[in-house]
Amino acid sequence: MTRLVCVVGPTATGKSDLSLDLAEALDGEIVNADAMQLYRGMDIGTAKLPVAERRGIPHHQLDVLDVTEPASVAAYQRHARAVIAALLAAGRTPVLVGGSGLYVQAVVDDLEFPGTDPAIRDRWEAELAAVGAPALHRRLAEVDPAAAEHVLPSNGRRIVRALEVVELTGRPFRATLPGQRVPRYDAVLLGVDRDTAELDDRVSRRVDLMMSAGLVAETEKLLAQGLREGRTASRALGYQQVVAELDGPRDFAAAAAETVRATRRFVRRQRSWFRRDPRIHWLDGADPELSARARTLVR
Repeated sequence: MTRLVCVVGPTATGKSDLSLDLAEALDGEIVNADAMQLYRGMDIGTAKLPVAERRGIPHHQLDVLDVTEPASVAAYQRHARAVIAALLAAGRTPVLVGGSGLYVQAVVDDLEFPGTDPAIRDRWEAELAAVGAPALHRRLAEVDPAAAEHVLPSNGRRIVRALEVVELTGRPFRATLPGQRVPRYDAVLLGVDRDTAELDDRVSRRVDLMMSAGLVAETEKLLAQGLREGRTASRALGYQQVVAELDGPRDFAAAAAETVRATRRFVRRQRSWFRRDPRIHWLDGADPELSARARTLVR
């Protein structure tokens, strides 16, 4: 019987290679769960596997958005679940792989996402532009203290969304999500992690490779396609640091160094998110028997 297999965990741990091994072994196909790999043209900076390195395995939910389009976890949920349903019906194993925690949970658990009201959102976004994220975060703390504790004061987009949901539903923002995980599938969840010092080094080497592979030129091309106007894509790690230097002193070594620092912080947040899920079987990405151990867990 086929089942959903999920490969999750922090950036740069080796999830892509493991997912390919599993898809080959299980007659499967890959379903992307990295929010930034949804974007066409964002290849180098997201470490998107080139087609030639995908071993002929079909990949889904890659290159489905223009950089000017906002990424929506609710829309992703619909599309990813439709792909998974079709694969399961065909007797194929869907291998969901990525490090975007909410996107993974939106697929594997019965999460419901409140709708949106453009007029309400536009009003809050106008206030964000006028007063800044920290001031708007104080407004959120007044109307929904619990949400304010979980949304960073610097995350203007998330603050706007929380205020929109509170106004739209009359309920606290976090109350719109279930308090416990309700699985939607008979899934096996595999987490890949590494020693912190080793992973920090891998992040540094990955960023160096991205810069040498042409991240600056890729960013310039994406700016011509509207990257700066993209609410989601413009915040992608690596790209936002390069854009800052393109707009300023053009010190791309500084952009690389800041990308490393920001990515390491992101790794800590990913690790914290996924470690809260007791269903995940954790594996060491440095283990030479990683693929074999993963296949044993799946079977």
